[in-house]
Amino acid sequence: MQTQSNPSKPFNIKLFLMFLLPSLVGVLLFMTPIAVGDGMTIPVAAMAGLIKSTLGDNIFSIILAVTWLTALLTILAKVIRPQMVEDSKFLSELLLVTPGWFITRVLGAVFATMAFYQFGPEQAWGEATGGLVFFDLLPTLFAVFILAGLLMPLLLNFGLLEFIGVMLTKVMRPLFNLPGRSAVSSIASWLGDGSVGILMTSKQYEDKIFTKREAAIIGTNFSLVSITFTLVIISQVRLEHMFAAFYLTVCIAGIVAAIIVPRLPPLRNIPNTYIDGTEPTQDVESIPAGKSLLGHGLDAAMGRAAKAPSALNLLKDGLKNAVEMVFAIVPVVMAVGTLATMVAEYTPIFNWLGAPFVPLLELMQVPEAVAASKTMVVGFTDMFVPSILAASIESDMTRFIVATLSVTQLIFMSEVGALLLGSKIPVTFWQLLVVFLLRTLVTLPVIVLMAHMLF
Repeated sequence: MQTQSNPSKPFNIKLFLMFLLPSLVGVLLFMTPIAVGDGMTIPVAAMAGLIKSTLGDNIFSIILAVTWLTALLTILAKVIRPQMVEDSKFLSELLLVTPGWFITRVLGAVFATMAFYQFGPEQAWGEATGGLVFFDLLPTLFAVFILAGLLMPLLLNFGLLEFIGVMLTKVMRPLFNLPGRSAVSSIASWLGDGSVGILMTSKQYEDKIFTKREAAIIGTNFSLVSITFTLVIISQVRLEHMFAAFYLTVCIAGIVAAIIVPRLPPLRNIPNTYIDGTEPTQDVESIPAGKSLLGHGLDAAMGRAAKAPSALNLLKDGLKNAVEMVFAIVPVVMAVGTLATMVAEYTPIFNWLGAPFVPLLELMQVPEAVAASKTMVVGFTDMFVPSILAASIESDMTRFIVATLSVTQLIFMSEVGALLLGSKIPVTFWQLLVVFLLRTLVTLPVIVLMAHMLF
């Protein structure tokens, strides 16, 4: 049997199966929708739920232990600098962090302790602040990190990215100036959880698959919210019957933002170089002369499958991924998420930041513009907060706009923002804030236009 694109080269059935079988398992686990209860999810997310239910309340003790173990090991590594850590690339990258991340990890452990034992100022551990992050967000993230770390090699190491990259490059490059393989992270986020897409993107950035700019663009514009969570959002504002129109609006506004925002600073100014500073020299997704799209996609996939690690090395890599995700990111999410929700709950900062939106909303003829303005920026702390505030707004149209905007803003510091900051993806807090505001300004007119057509 021979490929259509190169008849002189025999088709290697062994390499084809090495590409196909693990990739199919990966697609099944990370991208195949399954029905769970009244909603849809992906097997990895369902397995994460099973881990949570099996561990029960013990998961909170485990998370607390992880935050303190991370903090203590980081302190010991920074103070003593043992030779074992110095000689290990994995341990040195995990524990020898900058002073800023050092403080963040210690703060994460302190906040986790306050939430677990409910002591100290209630502002730090209440159900709208640290309690929300510790009891509601971290258990899911903890379970997802373990599974994603162990199972992601099925998507990354056997040629699926190369195949999809070639097949979709004519869509992703012209529209978003991204490689086609970036669609894999987007699909995993869309069907399952945004954290999965960020973890996949970070891993591919570390492996020199994505450049700094590409990783930052994907992390801030394509780590979509799962369908399941969007249903929770629209239910909060009592518009479940409009879910189809709501999700269509989310998709249209999200595509517009993904086209425009990466072409503006700060994302445009991020260097288009790999993690080690080298520049891309070859585009593996471009189609060589004389080759078909499918033929080149299969060649690229089987070439990657030929370099796949052994089963033992694959397991080692998966365990390292899981440990790095759990120990490096859980304390960051706890620290950043708690601080962000405290600012939203106990200061008028987001009301002040939302005030300039009042004339804009009035210009676009949005009912109850003043009430809506208070939700415009508060979503930077947590995506669910705007919908909670909007529940008291009488206008169906305004509640629809607030709910849709909260989803398309995408970056919220209680989870996605903290994940991005805790990962290797090269973005800063201030860059995330600017991207959040840009996404707000770009998507708001699209959403309002759709709302006027619907109501």
